[in-house]
Amino acid sequence: MSDTIPNPTRTPTPERPLTGLTVLLVEDSRFASEAVRLLCLRSGARIRRADCLASADRHLKTYRPSIAIVDMGLPDGSGGDLIAEIRGLHGPHPVILGTSGDTALKEAALAAGANGFLDKPIESLALFQDTILSALPEEMRPLGWRPLADLVVEPDPLALRDDLQRLSNLLHAVGAGMPLPALPYAAHFLSSVARSAHDAALGDAAQRLGRRGGPSRDDMTRVTELLDERIAAAGAF
Repeated sequence: MSDTIPNPTRTPTPERPLTGLTVLLVEDSRFASEAVRLLCLRSGARIRRADCLASADRHLKTYRPSIAIVDMGLPDGSGGDLIAEIRGLHGPHPVILGTSGDTALKEAALAAGANGFLDKPIESLALFQDTILSALPEEMRPLGWRPLADLVVEPDPLALRDDLQRLSNLLHAVGAGMPLPALPYAAHFLSSVARSAHDAALGDAAQRLGRRGGPSRDDMTRVTELLDERIAAAGAF
């Protein structure tokens, strides 16, 4: 008998294999979250989002999701710590998947107790469904032949603009005296957004932010100028 939580009011089908399940997505990027929302919609699952550890804790105090997808790099701590916390909860456990654009974090997610791992960008419907279904107990999977939908979702560019604006605000705060420990998070966040957006220039900017010893003044100027360009371009859609 599984100790995960199915929803008996709705039955999964081959076309909507996650029907009846609730996904808690713990993800700080709106752009990445929008992609997962679209994938859940196509798969029949309901979705709730937490953008940090504190928000995730509040969700978990009020309900228990069927599936938790946890980003490994969050603004207030490690996704691995949250995975371990969820695994240690009393009662039925959700299926837990770690996610990151840094594939080196897969081992950390599994070591913390995750049932699987989703590499960013999360955009393929077939891969999304297969990863979740392979982690679900057999009795929670749909019966019969399941067509593999060859679909790649495209999130709203305005969600990308929101992510970039948030990062721009953070970098301006660093320039105004915010403690430098904010920079490693900013570099990780920008790298993740760059992967989701398939933007090599943003990926290069993330590397500049993450330089050992910290970015130079020229690095900060280049990054902020690029962010301004991308924000303006995303707002034009």
